[in-house]
Amino acid sequence: MSGTEGDVFHHDFYTAKRWNNWIEKVKESGFKFEESDEPQGKEGAIFVNMEDDIILACLKIIAKYDREQISQENAMEYIAQIRDIALAEIDPISEDADLMIVSLQTSLMGSFAAFEAYLAGDFDENANIEDLIKVALEAEASEDIEIALGTVAEIGALVLNGKELSEKTLEDVPYGLVAEWLDGIDSIYAAMQGSDSYKDDEEDDEMI
Repeated sequence: MSGTEGDVFHHDFYTAKRWNNWIEKVKESGFKFEESDEPQGKEGAIFVNMEDDIILACLKIIAKYDREQISQENAMEYIAQIRDIALAEIDPISEDADLMIVSLQTSLMGSFAAFEAYLAGDFDENANIEDLIKVALEAEASEDIEIALGTVAEIGALVLNGKELSEKTLEDVPYGLVAEWLDGIDSIYAAMQGSDSYKDDEEDDEMI
């Protein structure tokens, strides 16, 4: 292991404490669905921010991997550690908050699968995202969930590799698992289009 990687190896990209702080914020928010059944206002934004926080932590790992500061194996391990934190079962809070957390975790399943597929090189750089969405939806309709998730992971890997993910492409995707997983890919794309500070070779921001 190189000296650079050794320094990074003890770096906490994301911690259980950080995730638990978000869960506490959800409890304090008293989140409830409005009549439109859509999360609204500051309380609803908590779930978006929770997801963004996870995505940015993972993108920092990808950036260090791309700069060859950490190995593929260690990058995979860091992603797995964050996945285990974020996808762990949460004690019930309230019916509405619990539904949002389950939706958030389902969305993040797509994100984590994408990060893993990118690190493994498990994607075709020339593949067409629209075609892959059709394949994923067909697999979901056939209840072949493994292929559906693997295809969404490939879409996410393409996004991480620089392909565009347009809102128009996602508009026609019917609600279901593929749609929720693709929401996780859309979160990656949005984060990559925003500030690229995650690429900076600095320590993480102070924990929330």
